[in-house]
Amino acid sequence: MGTVHWSTRPAETVAAAAVAVVLGVALLLLDLPGRLLVGAAVLLLLVVVVRDVVLRPRLRVDDESVAVRRLGGTVLIPRARLRTRVRTSRRLGMRSTSLELEDTADDTVLVVLGRRDLGADPERVGARLLGHEPV
Repeated sequence: MGTVHWSTRPAETVAAAAVAVVLGVALLLLDLPGRLLVGAAVLLLLVVVVRDVVLRPRLRVDDESVAVRRLGGTVLIPRARLRTRVRTSRRLGMRSTSLELEDTADDTVLVVLGRRDLGADPERVGARLLGHEPV
């Protein structure tokens, strides 16, 4: 397989940063309650942007292991102990797909990644991890 990695799409990170800048400029034109609300939105967007940059690549896979970067550090799961599942759920009429990575030897390791985390369809990433999809 070689080394393959997935991350949040750079365009999404840049778009979030641009919206944060535009909202930051808009803060100058608002009254106090508006500044509080828009200021909170700017802070939230900046946190998302920093998270996207710090956690690159989000998922890295090679022949021996799978590494997932999280805010608390990198989780390394040997391929021999990896259990992969793709879950699709519906809530309020919206379909959501996530990739679950579990270490079968350690009950405390369960990583759930969505489309935004991976920058790709979780079903395709899961198929690639299981060796069902070519490069």
